[in-house]
Amino acid sequence: MTTDFATRTARINDVLCAVNTLQWDSRVMMPQQGAATRGQQIATLKAMARSMILDPALARAAEALLGSDDPVQQRAAETVLTAREHHARLPDALLQEQAENATLAGAAWAEARRTADFALFRPYLERSVAIARRTAEALGYDGHPYDAHVAVFEPGETAASLTRLFDRLRAGLRPILAAAMARPAPRSNFLFRHYPKAAQQAFCAEIAGVLGYDYARGRLDTTVHPFEVSFTRNDVRITSRWNEGYLPVAIFGTIHETGHALYEQGVDPALTRTVHATDLPGLYAVGGTSFGMHESQSRLLENHVGRSAAFWQAHFGRLKAHFPDQLADVTAEEFAAAVNRVSPGLIRIEADELTYDFHIMLRVRMEMALLDGSLKVADLPEAWNAAMAEDLGVSVPDDGQGCLQDVHWSHGYMGSFPTYTIGNMTAAQLMAHLRTARPEVNAALAQGETAPLRAALGDLVWRHGRSRSRAELLAGIGADPSDPEPYLDYLRAKFA
Repeated sequence: MTTDFATRTARINDVLCAVNTLQWDSRVMMPQQGAATRGQQIATLKAMARSMILDPALARAAEALLGSDDPVQQRAAETVLTAREHHARLPDALLQEQAENATLAGAAWAEARRTADFALFRPYLERSVAIARRTAEALGYDGHPYDAHVAVFEPGETAASLTRLFDRLRAGLRPILAAAMARPAPRSNFLFRHYPKAAQQAFCAEIAGVLGYDYARGRLDTTVHPFEVSFTRNDVRITSRWNEGYLPVAIFGTIHETGHALYEQGVDPALTRTVHATDLPGLYAVGGTSFGMHESQSRLLENHVGRSAAFWQAHFGRLKAHFPDQLADVTAEEFAAAVNRVSPGLIRIEADELTYDFHIMLRVRMEMALLDGSLKVADLPEAWNAAMAEDLGVSVPDDGQGCLQDVHWSHGYMGSFPTYTIGNMTAAQLMAHLRTARPEVNAALAQGETAPLRAALGDLVWRHGRSRSRAELLAGIGADPSDPEPYLDYLRAKFA
């Protein structure tokens, strides 16, 4: 790449990594009263990054690379010019308002969730929805205002394509769920014993390292809602939360975020501080090609690896060493069966693997309705509770365990929830490919060893960063990104 293009895009990446640092701090360490000024700081930095993207000199440098024989350079130039078009449509004031509201809304959400009081969060969510509608109008869309938002997180998807996909998936999931629910539930009472926080933290730190997380380039911290964030591949951080009365929350939250982190730590070093490690339309420093592909790596590690019987045969001794009294009467087989039990519940991040996508599809319906105006923010709790009863047969006791449970809407993320289910589908497609193309991966997983899997995913997915789309990566293994059948086949084999 030309020196001018590389220098300019590297500086944009630097600014966005600073944004990520401030956002990490706001969710892990920042005192509550810092929210207002932190929102202003983040808004200032994002505005700086945006002005750098819109600089005509960057456009000239990008245009000089068009037609390059190097596909990585060609994609970098195309990415910058597409991002310029995206940001040229967004007024400065709208971006500033969104960034400031996100931090205030995040603090309000945390308190509203803690107290199960939707009224505390309602005005911030109303403002977030209003901003999201104005953003959609500014960006433009053909069918539904949701299209403008989901394109930022998962390019190529629309409200119409997601509706078709989810209709197929829901129809396929219901008979599998019915078959699973018809069987006797495995013993699971031991999951609800008292598990001290310090011991949970110690085990989770250990198991993340076993799975390949590099602590020389990362750290594990505590937060309300687990997340991963990167400031280049050399500083990739994860968080988890600790429920002393229910052990799986910490374990599978940590494994999930480790999957995200391995993706970021596995990006080709040559892509550091380039366009291919930066989400320019969304203004994030992130190396994964899309949120759906990112979720595929976390869901793959969490479910295909972390919930497998072979994994616990290999590593249950580690867990038992941290909780000898609590697990004294439990075998590895019993533990694996318990963490795979099907039990429709209230909380998405605690949902079993089979009912998880019903949570996602519910949220996507709510987002679409909020954006097209068919659902008012004031009516969200009632609509949420009714949908949970219809989809999963559960009764929501309070809003903290209902519509307030996820942090995403407080950040203004409209359009990101579909990527969790897209991630589930993509994970199944990747694993189906590896079963035949890389038999050494399955042989190692049968022994609880993940190094060959990491090598395969590093080659197929991680190293490319954002230089290839999810569709291109899947095309490389002969998979159709819109096909839910490999995922349904996997779930049928496991649960039905």
